This record gives sequence, structure tokens and C-alpha cells, in this order.
Amino acid sequence: MIDDDGLAAWLRLTLIPGIGGETQRKLLAAFGLPAAIFAAGRLAARAVVGERADLLFDFDPAEGVDRSRAWAAQPGQHIVTLADAAYPPALLEIADPPTLLYVRGDPALLRQRGLAVVGSRNATPQGMQTAESLARTLAGSGLAIVSGLALGIDAAAHRGALAAGGATVAVIGTGADRLYPARNRELALAIAEHGAIVSEFPLGTPAIAANFPRRNRIISGLARGVLVVEAAPESGSLITARLAAEQGREVFAIPGSIHSPVARGCHKLIKQGAKLVETAQDILEEIGDFPASTASAPAPTASPDDDAILGALGHDPCNLDDLAERTGLATDRLLGELLTLELAGRIAALPGNRYQRLG
Repeated sequence: MIDDDGLAAWLRLTLIPGIGGETQRKLLAAFGLPAAIFAAGRLAARAVVGERADLLFDFDPAEGVDRSRAWAAQPGQHIVTLADAAYPPALLEIADPPTLLYVRGDPALLRQRGLAVVGSRNATPQGMQTAESLARTLAGSGLAIVSGLALGIDAAAHRGALAAGGATVAVIGTGADRLYPARNRELALAIAEHGAIVSEFPLGTPAIAANFPRRNRIISGLARGVLVVEAAPESGSLITARLAAEQGREVFAIPGSIHSPVARGCHKLIKQGAKLVETAQDILEEIGDFPASTASAPAPTASPDDDAILGALGHDPCNLDDLAERTGLATDRLLGELLTLELAGRIAALPGNRYQRLG
């Protein structure tokens, strides 16, 4: 990590109100490092960014700098700058990379090949089950699952990755010292312990609506592709998908019922060229070329009910109610067996609470 004096200069540059990312990058391009910007003085900085340079010398964010340095001195808490070797190379590919990142957890996970999984906060039970199941399978295959810690699909994706013993990264729209939303507090603590929570916003930043679309570019930027599970036509998830396309990332979407409001955003993406996803294999085939899984989750074990379920499924999609009637299994038990079969790659979960046998 960068030395303490160097870090103080990076923090000073990013904590001055009115000096945004574009201005910061212009100054860094001209002078190299933040310390050199301040050493060059007001007139030299004015030659690069005009009168906005006065803010650099008229405002002293010393309190914020000290607070941030003290935060980063705690175990498991890090500040990663553009000049740091730990900075994720994937973010260097996007048009507006954050100047620095506040990280709770393991910064190395930001460099791991990942897939972003996003969707509706008001997700259906089927949507959350699909997101969790796919995330579990993909994390078990070696992909880091990146999402935004929101309610609904985001939370389900993080849970799936954690259940697989895989990597997950939560990109948040508040300061890294805040856990939002409160309902996801326990999940956030688990991610901080076993994955990474990331923010570009200064410590103490509250939940401001305008910050969440901005953080979406980091979600897509960290990943090789973005999977949208459920989304309304005006969903913020479609912003993430658009940013992914602009950044040269793959876009995937899961179709749903034509009567479901949270399926219409996915259908819109598919019409625009997103790859339709029915199974985790659809994503793995498209992304490809990544290391084998190092996840520690045990392999699913066979159940005496497996053959009965597979026989009842046949080779055409079957809905959950019909399958329960054919097998005589209680719904709760049947769902558990279906998840095991899906993780083993023997069946696929389809929209509308339907399942299909594979192979």
C-alpha cells in the first residue's frame, strides 16, 4: 500500500468539495501525484483546471484526512489509490475510474475475474431463488460475484456466493463506514469478513439517491459481464447494463413471464442484444477462460428422491405444483432437492417457477 504521507495527499485531493473525478484526473495527468499538485502551487494548478484550482488551496480537509487515515489503520480496512498496485486493473479500463477506493475486507478480490448480478429490489421469490442459485453455481466455478448490497436480487446474489464459499464484492453508494440498508446489516458484516465491501465515497457519506447510479459504473467495471435477473423497464439495473455495454462488458438477462412487471426490463435488454440466460452454463460458455474453482463448498450429494424427480420432470419444462403432485413430495423438501439437482447441473430453473431436465 502507499505510504502514509502519500495517502494523506491522495485523501486531501479527493476530499475537497467541488473537485470531482474529472478534475482530479486532469491534475494527476499534469503533475503525476497529488503531492506534486500541491507542491506546484496555485498558479500552476490554475493553468490546468482554471479557477477551480483555488479550491485546492482555499479548503483544508484535514479533519477528513485524519479520520480516513485512522479508519484505514484498522484491521481489514484499506484505502486503495490509482497509484496502488492493489488497484483493480479492470477499473483502469473504464472512462472514469474512481481516484481511490475504501475497502472493507480483502482488496485482492477486486482483481479477481467477476460477474455482476443485479436486479429488482422488489424481486419475486422465484427471482431471488434464481439469483441465489446462479450466484452459488458461478461462485463455485471461480467467478467473484459483484453486486450492490441492495434488497432483493443483490442480496440474494451475495448470499449465493457466500454459501458456495466463493468470492463476493459489494459496491455501495454510501461511505464504507456505513451499512445500508439496515436490513442487510448481517449480510454486510458477512461480506466484510469473507469478501469485500467497496466505496468511492468519503467516510460518513449517507444514502443519497444520486450516488447509487454513480456507483453502478464500478459494479459493471469490476466484472466481465452483468447479469440482470429481474428488472422493471425503468430500473436502475438497466443503468448498470447500459454502463456495462459502454465499458465493453457482456450483458446477460433472464427472461420471465410476459405478465410480470419485473420481467419487462430483462425482455427489453434481450431485444437490444443481451444474451438470454437459462442456466449458469450459458454464462460460463460466454465468459470462459478463468481459473478453476477454489471454493471450499462441498459437492452436492445424491438423494434417493433424485431419480424420482428426474423421472417426473421428463424432458419438457414442468412447474413446481405439477412436479409436487407427480412426486408426492412436500413443496419445501422438493425445493431443496431441486436446488441440489440444479447445483449438480442436472436440471435448470426456468422463469415462472418451472424446471427442466438437462442432458
